[in-house]
Amino acid sequence: MHKLAQGVHKFQREVFGSHRALFARLADGQAPHTLFIACSDSRINPNLLTQTAPGEIFIIRNAGNIIPSWGAPIGGEAATIEYAISALGVEHVVVCGHSGCGAMKAVLDPDSTKSMPAVRQWLAHAETTRRIIEENYVGTPPDELLSIATQENVLAQLENLRTHPSVAARIAKGTLALHGWVYKIVTGEVFAYDSEEGQFRPLADVNANSARVPERRVLGDELGV
Repeated sequence: MHKLAQGVHKFQREVFGSHRALFARLADGQAPHTLFIACSDSRINPNLLTQTAPGEIFIIRNAGNIIPSWGAPIGGEAATIEYAISALGVEHVVVCGHSGCGAMKAVLDPDSTKSMPAVRQWLAHAETTRRIIEENYVGTPPDELLSIATQENVLAQLENLRTHPSVAARIAKGTLALHGWVYKIVTGEVFAYDSEEGQFRPLADVNANSARVPERRVLGDELGV
């Protein structure tokens, strides 16, 4: 806690004063352009990764960057999505997975969560990911499965997003785009799903506006995450 308190003092002393105009504007409201859905992993910092300032992105974080499909018991994810889409009018939604994801390791090894019933229940929302891996990647080396599961999970959560009425309505209207990303911690690279290629490719090589969720293809392990 001492380190956190020191950080607050440093923020007030060195940061707030030099950005006083920004915080004055933010005190009157927010107008983020993107809903960013990321894992709660402590190594992931959406603002640092995207170099965005306070007020630019609206963030959901949970274990495994998971979005339960519409019809699941209403929770924080559904409410936050609806608010971001309907009240704040964001124009983009990014689902961002990452390398070395503990939640995806648990999805691949369900027995590892036997002593964590809440985690086990939460990861049931990634059952689609587990089933896809089980039925489509037979014989894939174990060291590649985590990378592939991470990618497949991003695509599965994008599909879940489309079941939310607020999201579906804005997509149909042509005013909302969905994006699938994977962040590779060791290199700082970000890979985005290319709907034309049916694979994740370096973000710089993918058309940022190509955001439809296509029919699924079997993925490769080009990322090595």
